[in-house]
Amino acid sequence: MNSQNGFLLSFIKYGENDAILHCFTEEDGFQSYFFKGIYTQKNKKKALLLPFHKLAFYIKPLKGNGIHSLSKLELLKSHEIYNDIKNNTVVFFISDFLNQVLKNENKNPHIFRGIEEFILELESQNYQSHLIFMIKLLEIQGVAPLISDHPYLDPETGNFNSVLIHQLFGEDISAIWKLIISSPDPYSVKIPSALRKNFLDSILVYYHYHITDFKIPASLEVIQQIFE
Repeated sequence: MNSQNGFLLSFIKYGENDAILHCFTEEDGFQSYFFKGIYTQKNKKKALLLPFHKLAFYIKPLKGNGIHSLSKLELLKSHEIYNDIKNNTVVFFISDFLNQVLKNENKNPHIFRGIEEFILELESQNYQSHLIFMIKLLEIQGVAPLISDHPYLDPETGNFNSVLIHQLFGEDISAIWKLIISSPDPYSVKIPSALRKNFLDSILVYYHYHITDFKIPASLEVIQQIFE
């Protein structure tokens, strides 16, 4: 039996008492695990099933094909990010987003540390941290825009141009992109509340062009309503 440390991204109840967990681990990147009996009445570990809990996953030896099964879970670190309604909305939006974007990602310590940093920012009630984190993830994956002196970002090419290419990427939105990418402390960049909805939309458009098979997270409408 071996163990891995990682963040729970999402989980699906399987049958009456079992679950499939989707996680991003420090050792092997994105992984899915089967956990038998976690929903039984006596199993207190179901309380650990919250996105971004940092957990130790104890893995049984794999017999044949299929996904690995877990023998147990242990909480490594909890954060105060579930009691605030805005934080809670961000948590479920970003876990939904990462569950899709990272599903083919192998071991990547930069992404793992990026998730840790994002959670700390969210814990300090940085309500724009999800926007910054999504840009930082593009940088880690090597598909962030290339900075130039031109004012308008073209989301398809990732270059800045002298003319408007996409209606969402006007001067104000493009300038925020440029500021975040060039800042030594991106999480300190202040995004005007009036621009946050359009800025998030612009990020999703950019992901559409640069991440294969990207789909809009189902929780987008909820997070847009919370931050109106």
